[in-house]
Amino acid sequence: MNQEGVDHSKRQFLTSALSVVGAVGAGYLAVPFLSQMQPSAKAMAAGAPVEVDISKMESGQLIRVAWRGKPVWVLNRTPEVLSTLTTLDSKLADPVSNESHQPDYAKNSLRALKPEIFVAVGLCTHLGCSPTFRPEIAPNDLGPDWKGGFFCPCHGSWFDLAGRVYRGVPAPTNLEIPPYRYVTDSLIMIGEDNEAKSA
Repeated sequence: MNQEGVDHSKRQFLTSALSVVGAVGAGYLAVPFLSQMQPSAKAMAAGAPVEVDISKMESGQLIRVAWRGKPVWVLNRTPEVLSTLTTLDSKLADPVSNESHQPDYAKNSLRALKPEIFVAVGLCTHLGCSPTFRPEIAPNDLGPDWKGGFFCPCHGSWFDLAGRVYRGVPAPTNLEIPPYRYVTDSLIMIGEDNEAKSA
């Protein structure tokens, strides 16, 4: 084969240009493929910590927020509620939360970092129904032993206002306490705690 008159520089230019165009095209094809393997923004946000401003909470008020697709309750407990909680131990299955799921700093009778603010996952530990907030004392439908708390309408489990389960009900353990920390005195971060922040 006679190679006289062949311009090698043009051949080299065309080969290089086609290689560059091919690489760019492969990149355009790879980017959507690789990006679909990343979790969606909604999925990433579902596990993200949630800030709760408690600066305007009234005494006795309950705020509901969503974290990781679960309802989380933030309750501003009254001094009367705090004094009542100490009288219920004999009626509870796990008064000091030895068998329940919570961070170490919430393994106490009030199950909280600060006595007046209670944070819990709002799902019954029996089958995952969401209990109702029943702060009233001794209503007709719950009887004279009811000192305020959370009542699960699905199967009748009782929890006090520290999320501790009563004896003899279907729920096996106290309500779950999520990890949380105080960013300021009036701002709570649910989903991370001081140990996770410092790690």
